[in-house]
Amino acid sequence: MMFMHQLAFFDAPTFQASKARRNLLYQAAAGRSLADLLKDKSGSAGGQLGAKPGICMMTNRTALAVVALAGSVCAAATTCADERVLTIELGSGPQRYTAAALLAHPDVSQITVPNDVSYRHAMSYRAVPLILLLKIPPNAPFGTLEARATDGFVSQIPLGLVQRGGEGGSKAWIAIEDPAKPWPHLPGKDVSAGPFYLIWEHPDRSGIGSEQWPFALASLEGVKPPAERWPQMAVAADAPAGAPARRGQEVYTVQCLSCHRMKGAGEGDMGPDLGDPMNPTQYLTPAGLRMLIRNPKSVRTWPDQKMPGFDKTMISDPDVDALIAYLTYMAGDKTPSPN
Repeated sequence: MMFMHQLAFFDAPTFQASKARRNLLYQAAAGRSLADLLKDKSGSAGGQLGAKPGICMMTNRTALAVVALAGSVCAAATTCADERVLTIELGSGPQRYTAAALLAHPDVSQITVPNDVSYRHAMSYRAVPLILLLKIPPNAPFGTLEARATDGFVSQIPLGLVQRGGEGGSKAWIAIEDPAKPWPHLPGKDVSAGPFYLIWEHPDRSGIGSEQWPFALASLEGVKPPAERWPQMAVAADAPAGAPARRGQEVYTVQCLSCHRMKGAGEGDMGPDLGDPMNPTQYLTPAGLRMLIRNPKSVRTWPDQKMPGFDKTMISDPDVDALIAYLTYMAGDKTPSPN
């Protein structure tokens, strides 16, 4: 009887307002129990939405109750086996967001990306501002968001890039694929960029790299900056401030580390380590390296080849030179790999 009494809440006229419905469904899908949603601070039913139990219009009752209950169950400690979940860990315990919860988020918006990095043409998404999902603790002991995809791609994204989105910089969004309206397959692949995809609005404002758009995103974790976390990949402190290798380290961190480790540094597993056991400058000429960066298939090819080419909009000619300078520096650096 109590459950049937609570169900009447979903049919109250006030609940028909879209903002109220969106808030309720988001909270339900995010894991709040039905009982909690029906209570305000004084314990009475209705809460902020102001509905009065007992006013019953049969519209939406069954559907909304099922969605709320299903969302609560899927976002509990054990998630539904077929539910898509994005996990965010910033030191205070993992926060898990289902696709249904994010699609019902109060701040979900329709975002159009004029030149999507992954699809190579304009795309439109339902997305939530990433900063709203980050519960950053005071004096956070991390400065990087490690974005891990389901295919082994792991991008190291400076937290400052995300935070500057509200100050006129590039704005990071989590795009959510709606199962009812699936995205197209990625070029040359048989999968889409979903279910979660980190996209950027006005990427030019903060110089967002092409490898800072991780698709098939599974998790985000607060970690230390790469050079601090893995000292073996860093150019020595006594190297001149304007040394090309220093700029090369920055380029490598943004554009290469997501797939290629450096002497064990990094988390990506899609390509070989470029520092151990041998550095590519030890078996490829500078001209060969440039061709490999621009068009990998012009150097070598095999059926399961994954590395894309990087054109001049992704890595400029000066940055290619800096990248080769960094690789050359690391080939001469005798800091041993932890492995």
